[in-house]
Amino acid sequence: MKKMSKWLMLSATALSLVVPATVNAQEGRLEIFNQKIEMQATLQEIVADFNAEFGVNAEVVTVPDAGTVLRTRMANNEAPDVINVYPQNADFKQWAADNRFVDLTEEAFLSNLVDEAAEKYAINDRVYNLPLTTNSWGFFYNVDKFEELGLAVPTTWEEFETLVADINAAEHIPFAGSFSTADAWTLNGYHQLAWVNATGSPEEANEYLRFSDVGAISADDEVTQNVAKQLSLLVDNAQPNANGASYADAVAAFVNGQGLIFPNGMWALPVIMQQQPSFEVGTFAYPGQEAGQELTVGAADLAFSVSEESQNKELALQFLEYMTREDVLVRYYDVDGMPTTLTALQDHFPFEQTEPVSKLVNTDQQFVWLQSEWDSEDAFWHATVDYINSGGDISVLVNGLNNHFDAMKN
Repeated sequence: MKKMSKWLMLSATALSLVVPATVNAQEGRLEIFNQKIEMQATLQEIVADFNAEFGVNAEVVTVPDAGTVLRTRMANNEAPDVINVYPQNADFKQWAADNRFVDLTEEAFLSNLVDEAAEKYAINDRVYNLPLTTNSWGFFYNVDKFEELGLAVPTTWEEFETLVADINAAEHIPFAGSFSTADAWTLNGYHQLAWVNATGSPEEANEYLRFSDVGAISADDEVTQNVAKQLSLLVDNAQPNANGASYADAVAAFVNGQGLIFPNGMWALPVIMQQQPSFEVGTFAYPGQEAGQELTVGAADLAFSVSEESQNKELALQFLEYMTREDVLVRYYDVDGMPTTLTALQDHFPFEQTEPVSKLVNTDQQFVWLQSEWDSEDAFWHATVDYINSGGDISVLVNGLNNHFDAMKN
């Protein structure tokens, strides 16, 4: 995931693989623009085998600050041939609406994906992107400590509240958290899941947040109070100094056994395991009001579009077809671990720890990030931690949310 690269520190070897930002598409070769810098080496190996199998010259281009570089190149009509782009984002939607990408709707390789995997990102009922993996959000937990204390994974929100109370009663810290403004994005999933839990659906959540009247978010509304109650589970229930803690600090607090639950995206598992925790790591999804109503949130992670400007469209489409082969994508999947849309890999979980959350991906218990309907998202993240760090002052939450969304409504 893009946010994961904020944590990963690239080695000198990895940096030497990054192609300078000055590389532009050239006739006679296929440029594959990659935004997942942490997966560059694996993708490079796959592309090398693609070249060998088909006798072609495809090249992976990975640059620092890839999102900004891509927007600049698109604005300058210098689009790469194949682009790793996020189809839930506003920039993709605009480019697709402006016919900047090849229409993939009738391509046979889409049949290799689970039903509606590509169609849910369609623009005007046309498909312009091949989504191959999907990120998701949930909770990591310390399995060994849960077993020692006789704690059970919650299946309802009421059980979650009881679990946190039981952890406190056992004189342990419930959460390892990063509640600093800089890393407020780590709780984006928690906050969005709370709104969907409270309203009943992502559509209703955005109707209340994004498409309501200016100033409509109110502390007097039952739905807002419900969301605040769910966010309050984090208030005064994390390690000391969590209000200034970074993503790295929260990982360390979890790995060191200081906090027994770590709220974050499933992309954090490789980072956690790099720290060699002395306990078994497990995960669980965001509990619903009743058992069986667990939720996760996420969207396309490794996803490719083909530029309409490309001089090598046939080869570009051949590469997309190649990536939908089971023997090819499994190589990427076994390193990255994000749930895949490829039908042939639905029963393959490279990381058993994340299966309780990953199994919800590509079902009706996962929704696409709510910000797919927003102009921006940073202030939403900030409203989350401002509320937590205020000690649970609902006026802080309401003011932060209205300030954020009112700017989109004017």
